[in-house]
Amino acid sequence: MSTTEMTVDGYRIEALGPGTWDAFAGLAERHNGVWGGCWCTWFHLHPDPPERRELGHREFKRQLVQQDRTHAALVFDGDEAIAWAQFGSVAELPNIHHRKEWEQGVTQPPDYRITCLFVDRRYRRQGMAAIAVRGALELIAAAGGGLVESYPHDVPPEKKMSASFLYNATRSMYEQLGFTYQRPKGKGNCVMTKTV
Repeated sequence: MSTTEMTVDGYRIEALGPGTWDAFAGLAERHNGVWGGCWCTWFHLHPDPPERRELGHREFKRQLVQQDRTHAALVFDGDEAIAWAQFGSVAELPNIHHRKEWEQGVTQPPDYRITCLFVDRRYRRQGMAAIAVRGALELIAAAGGGLVESYPHDVPPEKKMSASFLYNATRSMYEQLGFTYQRPKGKGNCVMTKTV
């Protein structure tokens, strides 16, 4: 994956890589390693490799970055990373919630999946998740494109959910970004796709 840099709605987007590791780590560290200290590694863990347990989430993620085995679009405000959208192939990100149900319903495996979004708490509810996803789509397109799948929360409009629990945003956000609803997945999630 190249170190493509672009701008989305005035925010710089850069690919996660050795040159952006410190900015990514800064965002994760400001939020206690994100999602309970996961460091956005959970989707890599099927099966859970022994080195992850030996190294811990932070170092395991750093090594994945060094080896070009993990990808994300980072959103920057100045020199500070303020959001990200993790993406990769099914082989790179084999662990998804409700995986067995997904496997039973898949008709065409995606070329890429977007599995996790995170926004700095100071920037939440300002459209940063959508900017991160748009950045991921741009990076995917630059890498050759294909069928992109994501698994947002399918939250009824009358139900309010804290942004801190929305690890992959909402169906309505993805619909606004041109994704098509495919099917439900588990309780409260769904499968959505877009070709880029």
